[in-house]
Amino acid sequence: QVQLVESGGGLVQPGGSLRLSCAASGSIFSINAMGWYHQAPEKQRELVAVITSGGSTNYADSVKGRFTISRDNAKNTVYLQMNSLKPEDTAVYYCYADTRYLRNWGQGTQVTVSS
Repeated sequence: QVQLVESGGGLVQPGGSLRLSCAASGSIFSINAMGWYHQAPEKQRELVAVITSGGSTNYADSVKGRFTISRDNAKNTVYLQMNSLKPEDTAVYYCYADTRYLRNWGQGTQVTVSS
């Protein structure tokens, strides 16, 4: 089993930046892809970005060119650098890590973009 702990959320003004971190522990040798979803109030959870064990990345159209996902395998941590933030980016951001049979989730971290 994999445990995930997110950090780095908070309140930021439009146009600002935040970096989210997600540290994995437990059965880390079994992790394949990792990524981030977000969920705004009264909306479904949506994929934001994903990074494979080989380093390939993919992004939602709404964040392309503004967000960057990266992975430090030595630290068992995945990051989401968020630039040029917009009010519509406001959501709870959830980290996930896929093993062969299970998707493991973090507890979520709130990101609020507001002036």
